[in-house]
Amino acid sequence: MIAVVDDDNAVRASIDSLVRSLGFLVCVFPSAEDFLASVEFGSADCLITDVQMPTMSGVELHEHLTAKGIQIPTIFITAFPEESVRKRAMTGSAICFLSKPFQAQSLIDCLESTFV
Repeated sequence: MIAVVDDDNAVRASIDSLVRSLGFLVCVFPSAEDFLASVEFGSADCLITDVQMPTMSGVELHEHLTAKGIQIPTIFITAFPEESVRKRAMTGSAICFLSKPFQAQSLIDCLESTFV
């Protein structure tokens, strides 16, 4: 299952549609907290998360999971591709850091690198 965590409804819906079209099961969440509290949390094979969200950012979510020993391949997406944030994010199980707007093929390439 691919978990998509993004506070923007339109982005969440478009990623959901794209990833489903590739044949993956997808669960979407409007916040990191909703993802962590979900029953689907333990079955995520990959996490696609926005970097900037209210309360807990995507980077903080990734760091939280890593601190608990949970290594979910993670794809970060952001409208603010700052190098310092990219360096902080791209640790552990992080696999991609995409700048919005990104081409669908860029996300597909990230997923294929994880599941091929």
